[in-house]
Amino acid sequence: MRPRKSVRHAELMTFDLDHHGDAEVGAGLIDLAVNVRHQAMPGWLAEPIAESLTRLSAYPEGSAATAAVAARHRRDPAEVLLTAGAAQAFVLLAQALRGARRPIVVHPQFTEPEAALINAGHEVERVLLREEDGFRLDPALVPEDSELVFVGNPTNPTSVLHPAADVAALARPGRVLVVDEAFADTTYRPGVAGEPESLAERRDLPGLVVLRSLTKTWGLAGLRIGYLIGPADLLPRLAAAQPLWAVSTPALAAAAACASPVAIAAEREIAARLAADRAHLVDRLRHVPSVTVAGDPASAFVSVRLPHADQIRVELRERGYAVRRGDTFPGLGPQWLRIAVRDTATTDGFVQTLTEVIEERP
Repeated sequence: MRPRKSVRHAELMTFDLDHHGDAEVGAGLIDLAVNVRHQAMPGWLAEPIAESLTRLSAYPEGSAATAAVAARHRRDPAEVLLTAGAAQAFVLLAQALRGARRPIVVHPQFTEPEAALINAGHEVERVLLREEDGFRLDPALVPEDSELVFVGNPTNPTSVLHPAADVAALARPGRVLVVDEAFADTTYRPGVAGEPESLAERRDLPGLVVLRSLTKTWGLAGLRIGYLIGPADLLPRLAAAQPLWAVSTPALAAAAACASPVAIAAEREIAARLAADRAHLVDRLRHVPSVTVAGDPASAFVSVRLPHADQIRVELRERGYAVRRGDTFPGLGPQWLRIAVRDTATTDGFVQTLTEVIEERP
């Protein structure tokens, strides 16, 4: 077994943890930087949201939406807390669990968990997964005495989907294990009816908290709706840190609609199409000189390593494409870019442009 490698708070390298893909997008650019699906909203979602606008004179009431989300995941409503986006859930956890000993963030991953912990006064440690291991989770790398652990699955930005058994191995009494499943609904495996490797329905793992987002597949980034699932005795502590009426009436309508059987069936169809589009993108990228694809991508984005990536990102922007810089993700660096999966025509145009940019460099 390899020795554990964790990075203590005092040793943390400086990263721009508050940088997100939307900062890369600009007028006239083809957006490959933001991991939000760009499609028209279906009627079964648009209509409840529109209808909710007639009820804005009343304060939001979330019991029906909470029950719908709980039923979707075969959980009790007391185990569900709706939030103004999954990002708010990170803040609630960081604030409510201030006394947690030795908080760990497994990187590379979404930077908001670490930012929320630091802002709440935690001394954060990082566990860095390695490219040579395909950025796969090794549970043995996480210190036994950590009382708060954050891991993404599938992980943003590497798009790696960790086996559920490996993630579950991190759970233990006295620890809160936070699994960010914001992109779980983008994953697909032939022959598997639901989301492969999700832990959202597991009630047997002590301290497990699963975070979910409705932003990505349904294009609801501006509406701010997500939720967390966890032990009924923990959620009141998180709710106490949440502002009153934190989730708006339109967001509650979206949460209920997206938990319906129609929505779940549509998600599976979208995830299957996304898998085909992702396979096309990965295949094209693997034929581009000097480009290395990270791990085994399983979500709505792909990370790549290539020389001079920071400069190439600027040159791609000049030619009409916005991609996500990788140097703000701990565990990656300036030689990395993240690319959103789009339709095959968009992919072909982008890869052709990327190839030209690389070949034209001195």
